[in-house]
Amino acid sequence: MGTWDIGHFDNDTAADFGGRIDDTPADQRADLLADLLRHVTAAEDFLDSDDGAQAIAAAALIAAQCPGGEPVTTAYGPKKALPELPVSLRSLAVGALDRVLAEDSELVELWGETSDIGPWRKGVESLRQTLSEASA
Repeated sequence: MGTWDIGHFDNDTAADFGGRIDDTPADQRADLLADLLRHVTAAEDFLDSDDGAQAIAAAALIAAQCPGGEPVTTAYGPKKALPELPVSLRSLAVGALDRVLAEDSELVELWGETSDIGPWRKGVESLRQTLSEASA
């Protein structure tokens, strides 16, 4: 799975996504996040773990700009500062996290095979709560 811990950027896919964000021009980063979240939200079949991991990472970056949101301080996240993100991304991120936590998500399946599913799920649900409260 290329995962070394339960943090939002503690896997190969999310770490690579952090680099992709840095490689994207600052004025296009919000669009990159929005496109990814829309893709995940619209997935009708089994959600691939790579898509899910990127959605969680994107949601963490958006939640970091919400009141009460935790900053992303990991060395595996983007190195460059994000511009102020549109508030509309918050509800989009909530929908993507709901999709990541659904039964037909490969991340849920993979984490379900470990003893860390509880802490992992709690971390994702905490992100969801921060985003949801900031969207209201």
